[in-house]
Amino acid sequence: MIDQTVKALPLRPTSYTKRVALVLQGGGALGSYQAGVYEALAGSDYQPDWVAGISIGAINAALIAGNAPEQRVGKLREFWRSITTPAGWTDTTFAFGTGGDIASAMTKQMSAMHALVLGQPNFFAPRMPADWWFGRAPTSFYNTGALRSTLERLVDFDRINARETRFSVGAVNVRTGNFAYFDNAQIEIRPEHVMASGALPPGFPSVEIDGEHYWDGGLVSNTPLQYVIEYFPRRSHLVIQVDVFPARGALPENLSQVSERDKDIRYSSRTRAGTDSLRRLHDLRHSINQLWEKLSDDLRSGPEAKLLDDFRCVTTMDIVQLIYRPVAPQGQSKDYEFDRSTMQTRWAQGFADAQATLMAAPWLAPMPPEVGARTFDILATQPAQCASAHVHG
Repeated sequence: MIDQTVKALPLRPTSYTKRVALVLQGGGALGSYQAGVYEALAGSDYQPDWVAGISIGAINAALIAGNAPEQRVGKLREFWRSITTPAGWTDTTFAFGTGGDIASAMTKQMSAMHALVLGQPNFFAPRMPADWWFGRAPTSFYNTGALRSTLERLVDFDRINARETRFSVGAVNVRTGNFAYFDNAQIEIRPEHVMASGALPPGFPSVEIDGEHYWDGGLVSNTPLQYVIEYFPRRSHLVIQVDVFPARGALPENLSQVSERDKDIRYSSRTRAGTDSLRRLHDLRHSINQLWEKLSDDLRSGPEAKLLDDFRCVTTMDIVQLIYRPVAPQGQSKDYEFDRSTMQTRWAQGFADAQATLMAAPWLAPMPPEVGARTFDILATQPAQCASAHVHG
């Protein structure tokens, strides 16, 4: 079991001046891991200056940026409790899930079936039969009106638009297929911007914003890392990227595990490739800047040097990867399995993983002069552990 004791975290030295960006990916029910990560950050000197998210990450990001720092963990807890309360089935329906591995697996299956058949309270609900009548079929299986009400209740959009914390969420334009970011540094953020980022088809309907329709940003990229690193003018950042799909995993032993492993590889491979590419690209920008400083004025003024001048960059990036690595298979339905105890376990592991990373603080090691960006994953070589519940039920 993971020790969930709140540890005294080391202070952030004044010499480490990079701004903190929290990058939250999509993953549905797995997003409670992100909430646990934020709870650990909230008790540290690394409160995020910028929160960027996609899909469920966008919702968690809104709950963070849209509340005062002392209220954020409470609002996250209220959201995750409210959407993991069974609707139509009582809590006692799931009580037998404490009786061993088989019973626990049955509980998870029933919870996933509950989401498919009845939806989740305060989040989404299946469309009414009348929606399918009269020859006009809907474009989604579920209605997300409840999510709008939940966001309006738990998120202070005036606070987001006051820009106390930078806030960005990604979505895809259905008509053009182009990726779009909704950023409070550029526009006024409304509930529909958050909903658009999590509008995964065909389950959820597209969201109309200013005459255009948008779907879940995860269709193109499940991480907003590129937007944070490439946004101009650049600033040096400590980027905490929370990924809920592990790249490594055991050889599947049944079809459920095959489906789960397939999902992990699909999402994690894009994240890993994107992260590696951005790290190499920023190293290149940094090296070009060092080369630029050695060029004579004649070489700097030549037309062929303009591209180098535009491309070079003096900023440095520390990218910390926190990846949800559960101790046991979760099943192919893990991203829509909203069982309360499962949520608590994921939250607990996010909290423990983030605390371990903050205790290690590998980004405080001196940055080699030739390096523009570096990545850290201190938990990569540690065996997965079983997390006990940290969130009060």
